[in-house]
Amino acid sequence: MLENCKNAKERWGGVSDIIDRWLQERQDLLVQYCELSTDKDPAIAAPHLQSFCQILVDYVSAGHFEVYDQLIKEGQEFNDADALKQASELFKHIDATTEVALDFNDKYLETDDLTDLSTDLSRIGEVMESRFAAEDKMISVLHVAHKDMVA
Repeated sequence: MLENCKNAKERWGGVSDIIDRWLQERQDLLVQYCELSTDKDPAIAAPHLQSFCQILVDYVSAGHFEVYDQLIKEGQEFNDADALKQASELFKHIDATTEVALDFNDKYLETDDLTDLSTDLSRIGEVMESRFAAEDKMISVLHVAHKDMVA
């Protein structure tokens, strides 16, 4: 039993580090978003836009290719069927926001026309807020719920 606890801590304790790094990247994304949202001059906005798009794609990619996989594995390891069911529903929502984020990135990588930027930033801001709430819920049901079992 003690060995299983030790293995669980070794196996899932690292997930906290992955999540912490990812949430720091989220913070960086939000800082870039705020800076971009306050830029009224297109000459100033353009470099911030490129930086924002890069961080946005990195953040979305890390979620899909690193964080969510680890969270799902943790839920499976703890045989938490309810959490996995909730995560499946949350992932559907997150996946839809991924399409919006990638469309935003694609649009602004291919154009110098920033006339719709204000409207598009408002939309991507709403989408990110919704995504972050779903991600936080996923972390809660798949990781935080097992924290005492790992400790």
